[in-house]
Amino acid sequence: MTCVHWRWRVATTQRDLDDVARIRWAVFGGEMGLLSEQSAVSRREVTCIDTLDTTVHLLVHAGTEPVATMRVALPNAEVAANLGGPVGLEMAQRVDLSGLIQPGRVFAEPSRFCVLPKWRRTEAVTWLQTAMYTESRRRGVTHWIASANLETDSREDALLSWQVVAHRGWLSPRWRVDVPDPWQAPARPRNPFYTPEERSRAEQGLLDGLRVPRSPSLFATTMGARFISEPLYDAYFQWFTLPLVMALDEIPADSLARFGALENGVRPAV
Repeated sequence: MTCVHWRWRVATTQRDLDDVARIRWAVFGGEMGLLSEQSAVSRREVTCIDTLDTTVHLLVHAGTEPVATMRVALPNAEVAANLGGPVGLEMAQRVDLSGLIQPGRVFAEPSRFCVLPKWRRTEAVTWLQTAMYTESRRRGVTHWIASANLETDSREDALLSWQVVAHRGWLSPRWRVDVPDPWQAPARPRNPFYTPEERSRAEQGLLDGLRVPRSPSLFATTMGARFISEPLYDAYFQWFTLPLVMALDEIPADSLARFGALENGVRPAV
């Protein structure tokens, strides 16, 4: 993988969109087992948000192989009308985002951030972040609102991740939203994140060194994400997530340097 030619583009052709859906199924369905048997028939993950003309699908190639994807949903008037709110983003169906809306702010909702397993320790992640940033800037986006996967259906472990995130100083000092009670979460979780030893340490107040799931950690450290609520249960994936906001003007300088280096064809220092 040392001499791979990387590139990203907005997925517009049927072949591109098919690659997007296949990568998503490979990660969420084949790898993580979060999708229903119905989606396994075609091995594609698609929702109604994907078909909106305000949804942008990003696709990263390593050579000729599509290896990573994500979507960025821009505000949509039809969604806003159906939800009865001013935002027009899918997350507004689950949490009240009205307190975040102010003149001059343009929110978009990134989601379905997927990298095929064998490419996760390569530049694929940075290329996907570069695409997300570059295309969002081009479209006038100022902030992203998203929800990071906590890799568990356990309410106890999701709350512990939130406590560790707070301990690391990653909660937003400006924004806060309320989340609904996770009544749909299973009484007996199938996918714990923490070990009994880690939970025991947490009960003693020893949060230093405890793990944070990959997605919130990645967005906090590389994109300056700050978390805005307690965990939110995602009934579609049957998984807990952690809502967050990212301001494009507050992305760390070293990340912006890496994005610029990739866009200009310069290999960034490791």
